[in-house]
Amino acid sequence: MKAKNWEEIVKLVEGAAKNAKPGDWIIGRGWHQEKWDHTPSKNHLGYPYHEELDKVSKNNPVLLTHASGHSAYINLKAMQLAGITDKTTSPAGGDVVKDKAGKFVGVLEEKAQSIVFDVYSDWLSKRPIEELKSKWAESIRLAENECLRNGITSFQDAGSSFEQVAWMKELAQNKKLQIRHWLMVREGIDNLKKNESVFPIINAGDGRLTVNAIKVSLDGALGSYGAWLLDSYSDRKEFYGQNTFSIDELKKIASFSWDHNLQLCVHAIGDRANRELVDIYSNQIIQKKSKDHRWRIEHAQHVNPTEIPRFKEWSIIASMQGIHCTSDAPYVVKRLGEERARTGAYMWRSFMDAGVLVNNGTDVPVEDIDPFANFYASVTRKTNDGNAFYPAQKMTREEAVYSYTLANAFASFSEKEKGSIEVGKWADLILLNNDLIHCDEDNIKSTAVSLVMVGGKVLVKK
Repeated sequence: MKAKNWEEIVKLVEGAAKNAKPGDWIIGRGWHQEKWDHTPSKNHLGYPYHEELDKVSKNNPVLLTHASGHSAYINLKAMQLAGITDKTTSPAGGDVVKDKAGKFVGVLEEKAQSIVFDVYSDWLSKRPIEELKSKWAESIRLAENECLRNGITSFQDAGSSFEQVAWMKELAQNKKLQIRHWLMVREGIDNLKKNESVFPIINAGDGRLTVNAIKVSLDGALGSYGAWLLDSYSDRKEFYGQNTFSIDELKKIASFSWDHNLQLCVHAIGDRANRELVDIYSNQIIQKKSKDHRWRIEHAQHVNPTEIPRFKEWSIIASMQGIHCTSDAPYVVKRLGEERARTGAYMWRSFMDAGVLVNNGTDVPVEDIDPFANFYASVTRKTNDGNAFYPAQKMTREEAVYSYTLANAFASFSEKEKGSIEVGKWADLILLNNDLIHCDEDNIKSTAVSLVMVGGKVLVKK
């Protein structure tokens, strides 16, 4: 994520290859071609070709996932193992990116990633299960420590497998979780039906684990040309992004979620994806009669303005991330054009003015976990150069605090336990060295955490 350009990424891969055993996969995540300090001279759509990776990693397959998680770079070795050539066709909902001459660049967008993910998963499956589980548990411990350092006492995870849920439940029951986890299960309808007895898990392990929601991704990300749009991309004519999940299966999952009192949380970034999703939600509610469902649209980044009143009409939560606005700003107008960017991109103010609940987060690891950079983005919409991206849509500081605390609690059916300081709630509290409501704007990003308490127990004190 911190790499400034493609050359730095190639050097990172070269270093990893020198320390790897032949045949081991080299994995990375966080690159974003729109955020490099320069575009490689040889490129297609801003993507450099894979040859530089081939030179530094001849004996090890390389798989580097985009910051958004919606595309991936691979090298020649990975191509050979996955059987990818210039003649490989793109699957539905994905793109094997080729230049105008038909040459494969080295990038797989959206569902095309599964071509190489399947091969990588097969390699992983041959590792001892205890080795994989041990590494996974260590990653949870390290991630929790990172959360606590940043003043985060609750984490909403947007997509776990049933295997991961079982492992998390084991950690919770053994009291090995430090913070509170709220998980969405990301599985197809067949697996959901086979494992319906798993639901619900509510506040297991002294309130450390809740699993009562389902995650689906209906489209991709704007940066990787995956957001599903009503009109074509401004910088990729006649290309409308990707519908990455079957509409028919999503309707079945919606029915399953409703019948089992599960929250449905669907990723939708493009205006076409958001429109399709509001249609599915509203039809399900009409059929089954209204209730306190708190179904969410994750991101709701680019919406046609006509959809905003429909969010309110059907009590749909806009689960947004302030930092995405300022992080994406350098290329949003490039992708959408000025009019669509101005009237439909990152419309927090319009949502809130319409009475729609907007909750907030960083979408880590897509963005850095730092909540104060996110808070700053929410209340200023300023990018690194100091310019504000359509500032009429910014939040007040009070609204931003609410979006990060009680709104998040409400968006997970946990407002009775957390989200505000009240008698009878869990004492999940943080102490800051700064007053976010009244401090100078420029001081927001330098805010530091002095103390973190979870359940009345001090876990961090500086």
